[in-house]
This record gives sequence, C-alpha cells and structure tokens, in this order.
Amino acid sequence: MAKINQSLGEFIIENQSEFKYSSGELSRLINSIRLAAKVVNHKVNKAGLVDILGTAGNSNIQGEDQQKLDVFANEVFINTLTNREIVCGIASEEEDDFITIKGRNEKNDNKYVVLMDPLDGSSNIDVNVSVGTIFSIFRRITPSGTPVTIEDFLQPGINQVAAGYIVYGTSTMIVYTTGHGVNGFTLNPAIGTYYLSHPNMKFPENGKIYSVNEGNYVHFPQGVKDYIKYCQKEEDDRPYTSRYIGSLVSDFHRNMIKGGIYIYPNTSKDPNGKLRLLYECNPMAMIAEQAGGKASNGFERILEIKPTTLHQRVPFFCGSTKMVEKAEEFMKAT
Repeated sequence: MAKINQSLGEFIIENQSEFKYSSGELSRLINSIRLAAKVVNHKVNKAGLVDILGTAGNSNIQGEDQQKLDVFANEVFINTLTNREIVCGIASEEEDDFITIKGRNEKNDNKYVVLMDPLDGSSNIDVNVSVGTIFSIFRRITPSGTPVTIEDFLQPGINQVAAGYIVYGTSTMIVYTTGHGVNGFTLNPAIGTYYLSHPNMKFPENGKIYSVNEGNYVHFPQGVKDYIKYCQKEEDDRPYTSRYIGSLVSDFHRNMIKGGIYIYPNTSKDPNGKLRLLYECNPMAMIAEQAGGKASNGFERILEIKPTTLHQRVPFFCGSTKMVEKAEEFMKAT
C-alpha cells in the first residue's frame, strides 16, 4: 500500500514484486534515472547564474538547434546509465543513432533499453518556464549477451515495461509507471530525497482544458479545427479553457491533475506531426492509460503503432478519455 511521504527508494523496494521480471535490475535502472534527474535539476535551478542558457551551436538529427541544457541533460543521463552498467542500449532524441552499451567483458547481459527525451521544452528555459525529462523502458528482444540492434528499440509502445517523466518546476517531481498505476514523487531539495506526494494519479474522465498551439490553426487538419470550435462553443459545460505552455511534460502534468486534452496534430507544414513516437508519445501514452486516460494519433491507439524509425513522428491526442474520444470523432468525420 502506497504511503504519503514514503521515499521513492522505499517505494521501489516495497513494490519490487510488481515488476514482471523481478531481478532488481529495473529497480536499479529507475534509481539511476532518479540520480540523473537530481543532477539535471540542480543545473536547471542555476540556469540564470551559470553559462548554461542559449544554443549550443549544434543541431540534432531533426535539424533543431540544441540548447546547452539539452546537451548537458543528454550527457548526464547517458553517463549515469552507462557507468552503472544497468542497460544494454540507449536511444535519445538528441542522438542520431542508438548507443550500444558494452559490459566489462565486451558482453552485456542486461535486459533493458532506455529511450528518452533528456530535456523536453528546453527552448523555454531562458524564460523560466517548467521543462522536463521523458523516459521509456523496454525489455530487449534480442538474445542476452549480444549487442543490441535497432529491433530492440523499434517496439510498439504496448511492450513498455516502464515509463515516466520528471518535471522541473516550482517543485521537482518524478512521475512514473511500471504498468501498475501512476505515482508521483516530489523532491525535497533540503535532503535530496523524493517522497511520494501524488499516489495513484488519475486523469478525470472529462475535463475543461484544451492544450494546443492555436498559432498554427490555419495549418491544422479540418477535424482539429472543428474540435477547437467545439471547445470554444457556449453550450453545456463549454467553452473550455485554453492552456498551452509549450512544454509537453508541463501541459500533460497539468491536464492529468485537472482534466484536459493535449493536442499536437499533423499540419500542412508537418504532415506527420512533430512529436516523436519513441521519446515522447509512447511513454506519455503509457502513463495516460495507466492513469485512466487515453492517447491516440486521432485515429488509432498510440501504443499499438509499430515504429519504423528511431525518430519517427506522429500526431498526438492525449488526456481525459471523453475529450480524446470527442476529438477522434471530429477527426474521423472529415
């Protein structure tokens, strides 16, 4: 039974039996993510005091300018997971290709691969808006002891064994699931420990918030335009409130607590959408479903999409079940 103010370490130990493959490896993996998150949090909180703001002068595989904090967070998570030798492979939004982790004897018997967006929303960091980290964990499908292959990473989201995010905001929180509900842990910065603050998190079945970048309205599919008009109509419990931060972690976190829908559709400029299936949509979809919500690309369940490339993009509709279903109705009607 989850107890308020139980530490994350205590919670992991107490719930070890919930892990399908209970060897302690997944627990150590989540503990490593916890450690890396504290390091990144420390740097984020000093962002106005040290030379960590602005672009790094590089572009990632998607052609986007990398922020200095993107590079820093990416290195921290990769180094923490690599040095502890608890994964056999890592894929990051900031890396062109996946990373194979070799063990001390050039073999790696570890069972898990991690896919991550090390610093979601980093373009907002210089204006002091909340940012986050998103992670997804799969059990490898290739034989133990052999190098990982692309197939270990191109698994449908339904195969995830764990997923979560860290939000670096007014307080720092880790929210994650191992397929047995969603729990949130808040960092006490005075002692560096995460404590259970949000047990058994749930999306309200319905909500009154819609989150979408309406600046791109002219480029949206007709179904999304129609749904936005529906949200704005004075009828029944509407109009809904528009809230868009521009940081997926922050928008998702608010909507899970208060009830709402997050939409990042395909557009005429980006026909496949902009969010990455493996690093953003899959983990958030798993969390949403475990919290009683829903996630789709407007037509089908996100977790059932079979990836074909590491950096594949998809449209994303995620949040309170009834709101997502209503948005899907409009999408399918056009």
